[in-house]
Amino acid sequence: MSESSPLLWMKGITKVFPGVRALYQVDFQLEEGEVRALVGENGAGKSTLIKILSGVYQPTEGEIFLNGKKTVIDHPSDARKMGIAPVHQEVNLEPYLSVAENIFLDRQPTNRFGLIDYKKMEVDASFWLDQMGISINPGMPLGMVSIAEKQMVAIAQAVSLDAKIIVFDEPTSSLTQKEAENLFTVIRKLREKKIGIIYISHRLEEIFRICTTLTVMRDGQVTGNEKIENVTTEDIIRMMVGRELKDMFHRKRCYVGDPVLEIKGLSVKGILNDIDLVLHKGEILGLSGLVGSGRTELARAIFGDLPYQKGEILLNGEKINVHHPSESIQNGIALIPEDRKEIGLVLKQSVMKNISVTVLKKFLKFGFVDEKKERKFASEYIRQLAIKTPSPDQEAQFLSGGNQQRIVIAKWLATNPKVLIIDEPTRGIDVGAKSEIHELLDQLACKGMAILMISSELPEILTMSDRVAVMYQGRICEIVYRKDFSEEVIVSFATGQKIRPLQKDVVVC
Repeated sequence: MSESSPLLWMKGITKVFPGVRALYQVDFQLEEGEVRALVGENGAGKSTLIKILSGVYQPTEGEIFLNGKKTVIDHPSDARKMGIAPVHQEVNLEPYLSVAENIFLDRQPTNRFGLIDYKKMEVDASFWLDQMGISINPGMPLGMVSIAEKQMVAIAQAVSLDAKIIVFDEPTSSLTQKEAENLFTVIRKLREKKIGIIYISHRLEEIFRICTTLTVMRDGQVTGNEKIENVTTEDIIRMMVGRELKDMFHRKRCYVGDPVLEIKGLSVKGILNDIDLVLHKGEILGLSGLVGSGRTELARAIFGDLPYQKGEILLNGEKINVHHPSESIQNGIALIPEDRKEIGLVLKQSVMKNISVTVLKKFLKFGFVDEKKERKFASEYIRQLAIKTPSPDQEAQFLSGGNQQRIVIAKWLATNPKVLIIDEPTRGIDVGAKSEIHELLDQLACKGMAILMISSELPEILTMSDRVAVMYQGRICEIVYRKDFSEEVIVSFATGQKIRPLQKDVVVC
């Protein structure tokens, strides 16, 4: 390959959908051994560009060159044969097949009789999982492993393909800090093998750690191509959203009132141990901890989605029974789940139907839904939450991640909750939409709502929380007050490293 021919050159790429121009004259280049960040707000065109590279879409205009040779990628199978391996944020694997079968999907090793060699496949899968620094039984059905482990399996699948170009789309969104470090080590090894990496992430701190170059997109066009050492966080955000960092991530301090939700001695066998927790009116209480510490399980137990064997839940001082989500909803408790696409939304339904689903009884008339009332109701939430949609009838799947999250929030606000539990509120959402979601949560708290917020992003926890409850191995091991906030303090408790004298609100881990 000549010096003038990059590993990949997407030249003048334009993509037009009916009524929408998603990309316009995009030039994108990638060299061997380069880790190029591709950043931009949701809707900027990143996913469309990658889908063209992966053979999912065909460009309206433009050309693709691999090693200087003009190439047509008609189908995802063509992309795989050419050595292009995407690792998508939303893991697209088969839950009923084993981990090993997913890693070698459509390319299982066979024995001399032409039958699948399951023993060799599991040995080979173990090798690639070891390369990722994780320990999973390769014979286990994929549906039985965590979201984070599924993400690592998807990455192991891509790495095992002997690819020339690997696309990582929000690869750490479901990973612990340790798992993310393992991934970064793998990426550095891939660089040494001259593999080109396209790295898509909304976590700008990762961009500076792992990437060598940067392409920024906005409104379907490239707004910047830079070497990482030549830019700052402020530069990237300015290119992404057209405004300064100082305009983002602000939190008002609201009046924190009386206790609304009290958890006393809550235990789930093998998962949660003797949880005590108090959430006040107008408070955002952050819930931090590593994946597997019990954060999501605690949210599910409070919401009635996970049976608990011991303990009490009190709402405004009175004991309530929550053995089913319907009972929680009736008592004024709402849960916005981590996985908005699989659990929070019906993607092929309209924005209107998604918003109204939790309160559909309001619109029934003689057994039929009064769509006029339903539309008016949904339109009001669309206005209040500034959901960007052409109409209430637009399918949720076609909106950006930030707007999808607003729909899920609207759906649960419609139930008029006293307590809002929100799990990973900005996972996979761009920096501009994050600021808007944060502002919305701040407004809800200032109106008196009690919010329990689970997040794996420490900057988000520290920015948004009035207090932080840190979990370790199924226990609340520390309540950290604002005056003591720091990433080091939170991480030390989350990893079980820091022991302090027993104080009020403290359990020694």
